[in-house]
Parts: sequence; C-alpha cells; structure tokens
Amino acid sequence: MLRSRGWQLRARNWHCRWGELDLVLEKQQRLLLVEVKGRRSGLDGWGAGALQRGQRRRLDRAWRCWLALHPADALRPLDFVVALVPLPPRRGAVRWIRVGF
Repeated sequence: MLRSRGWQLRARNWHCRWGELDLVLEKQQRLLLVEVKGRRSGLDGWGAGALQRGQRRRLDRAWRCWLALHPADALRPLDFVVALVPLPPRRGAVRWIRVGF
C-alpha cells in the first residue's frame, strides 16, 4: 500500500542492540518510520495502548542507532506512524495513527 503511494522501502525489521524498526521508508527526501501492530480485537480502543513507554524508549534508541549509521537521515523530515493491522478473524482496513517522535 505504501509503495503504491510512492514510498520506497529502505529497511524492514531492522535490528540493533537497542531495538527494532519495523519499516523505514523514504519519499522525496522525507522519511517514514512505521511501527506495525497486529490487533485481534478493538478492546484497547484500537490503538490507545499500542505504544507503551518502554517500547517508545526502545524505538527511540533504535532510531538513534539508525541515525548513527545513516547520519544524512538526521537532516530529513521524519514522520512516525503506528499501523494497526486487524488479525483474523477480524477484518478491515489498516488503521494509521500518527505519533510524535
């Protein structure tokens, strides 16, 4: 879906000792960091509890590790979103939540 909107994949499931980045994409000198979360039900408000404090801390550390290896990316605008993906038996569209980083 993101490729059809012009985004190019830079990394998928990128790891460092501090954490993991699910997707890193780029489009016209912009970066998009996507955290993918599977959801079986809407019990948590479909995203209200998607990112706990510890996980945000790990994402921040992993992103800093990424920037240490790709310093030019520090100059690019960054958007961070959480993609809430319905898991079977639930069906529906992916829900996107923009997160401040």
